[in-house]
Amino acid sequence: MTASSHDQARTESASVPPPECPAHARAVNGDGVARLFGPEAVHDAPGFYERLRAEHGPVAPVLVDGDLPAWLVLGYRENLEVARTPSRFSRDPRLWHCFQENKVAADSPLRPAIAWQPVCLFLDGEEHERLRAALTDSIARFDRRGMRRSVTHFANQLIDEFAGDGVADLVSQFGEQLPLRVITQLVGMSDESSPQLVEAINDLLKGTETAFKSNEYVVEALHDLVQRKRATPANDFTSWLFSHPAELTDEEVLQHVRIVLLAANVNTINLMVSTMRMVLTDPRFRASLTGGRMTLPDALEQMLWDEPPTAVVPARWATGDTELAGQSIKAGDMLLLGLSAGNSDPAIRPDLSVPMHGNRSHLAFSGGPHECPGQDISRAIADTGIDVLLMRLPDIDLAVPESELKWVSTWIHRHLTALPVKFAQSCPGVLPVSSSATGDGQSKRPFPGSTARSTDGTDETSEPASAAVSPGRRSSWWGSLKGWLRGTQPR
Repeated sequence: MTASSHDQARTESASVPPPECPAHARAVNGDGVARLFGPEAVHDAPGFYERLRAEHGPVAPVLVDGDLPAWLVLGYRENLEVARTPSRFSRDPRLWHCFQENKVAADSPLRPAIAWQPVCLFLDGEEHERLRAALTDSIARFDRRGMRRSVTHFANQLIDEFAGDGVADLVSQFGEQLPLRVITQLVGMSDESSPQLVEAINDLLKGTETAFKSNEYVVEALHDLVQRKRATPANDFTSWLFSHPAELTDEEVLQHVRIVLLAANVNTINLMVSTMRMVLTDPRFRASLTGGRMTLPDALEQMLWDEPPTAVVPARWATGDTELAGQSIKAGDMLLLGLSAGNSDPAIRPDLSVPMHGNRSHLAFSGGPHECPGQDISRAIADTGIDVLLMRLPDIDLAVPESELKWVSTWIHRHLTALPVKFAQSCPGVLPVSSSATGDGQSKRPFPGSTARSTDGTDETSEPASAAVSPGRRSSWWGSLKGWLRGTQPR
């Protein structure tokens, strides 16, 4: 049974336990139970969030798997307050009274997301700072130009596999493949082992019947990687963790490499696929003018506002009795960060149709001391990967009616199962003339949408990965759209 079907089965069969507090009592005994695992939350999350906001305000009582009580933070400011005050809202799940009272089922889908591990994700204070410093400092050492070349290389490699077919599924053949191919190289995996690891991680994340064996394969592969890098360091993320002054143990290195592989992969896949879908289906992204110029990085930020890769982040736990937005929070209560709901909070976005171009103050990567450290990696992979795709396949279009697209929804995120497209067949490896889309290692452009330090110490600002189309290349609506997205199309 998959994770989503398991959640649904538990939702349908669950009984309501005695309420834990007055607010939850009203939710349980009123005219409907606000189950975060229920069909309303899964099939109409925006509507579910707005109903809760109307009934309870910025912080609403909900029930999670097993009908255990929790608080869903819906307000933008309240999300930041929880994320930025670890003294009141800890990241340590061992504080949860439901864990202490053995109320969490052994097979609960909550456990993989919140079970405590000795990693910075579940720590606060000095120990969190030690591990977090190793993580962020090592990520900061990535060569931005080299990463861009790597993304371009693997994107072209993937496109070569279906360019001659005229049809493709951008989820399974591109979106689910590109991030991990890049990230496995960054952490130091060999090119030979990378494809198998990518397959195992994707299988693990989908919760298939073989997910347990896939997890064993991933752990074994990472164990071998850690042992190899401990003995023979190289110029990669795993080796940098070992060499950091924080002096991480082998197990700490393994677990933090695993976090990077899993978390960065899921967020980047969802960001890429959502952006590609919007470009293919939404008139706002096709029109040549919508009131202002939008670049591709702007389009990504718009998606991070409208459809953050992770809708709900589990979790924080109250360190003591406190109050949040008028709600009485008790020590040990669980609070879930509603990133998607916070991004659409009427207090900061009264009109959701107003573009948020260039505005990075969204909650897509959370905030505070546990803000996602790899967010620029996700942006770089998504921006460069989509750019290469548009350059290689300028006439790409959706192959089915938009109404036929299917989604998989969970309490944490929502994603497409497939994104079928069609395009003119082309020979693998045939590219338009573009200095950064050749994959030959000669590009001198750093991270997309960022400023990097060159070898002579001067600042370099990134440029679009594909700034030109070769003479004689067929023009299409997509070519015009790309010019608009990049801000190069004249009004």
